[in-house]
Amino acid sequence: MANKESGAQDYLKNHKIMELFENLTAQLMYERPEDPKAYMKQFLEKLKDARTAQRNYPGIFDDSNVRSLFGMLDVTGKGFITYEQYKQGLETLGVQKFDKDPPGGDMDRISSEIFLKEARQGLAQASATFSL
Repeated sequence: MANKESGAQDYLKNHKIMELFENLTAQLMYERPEDPKAYMKQFLEKLKDARTAQRNYPGIFDDSNVRSLFGMLDVTGKGFITYEQYKQGLETLGVQKFDKDPPGGDMDRISSEIFLKEARQGLAQASATFSL
């Protein structure tokens, strides 16, 4: 019995099934479509197309959201944030894998371009819900 359970857990992990359902549930809660079944079907089709093209992964956050967050972190309006703000900002977006030594990080002067680039990559990975 333990072997079947272990096999099932491996299957879920290898195919990122839990991540897929978490992503799908987050999308449903964010969008709250009138027809959730049709929305899920459309979302899964977009995800499949994105996997084929390896781009445009459907997700909750877009560039405008990321820029807004950067603006909130850059309270002085100088166009730079500290490494700690960079790290916290990406974690707030749900980005788990990001450059731990970004350009400007050693001087606490990370630009919006670097933050946006890391956020895009991390959000694409998080939204992909399949192995890249």
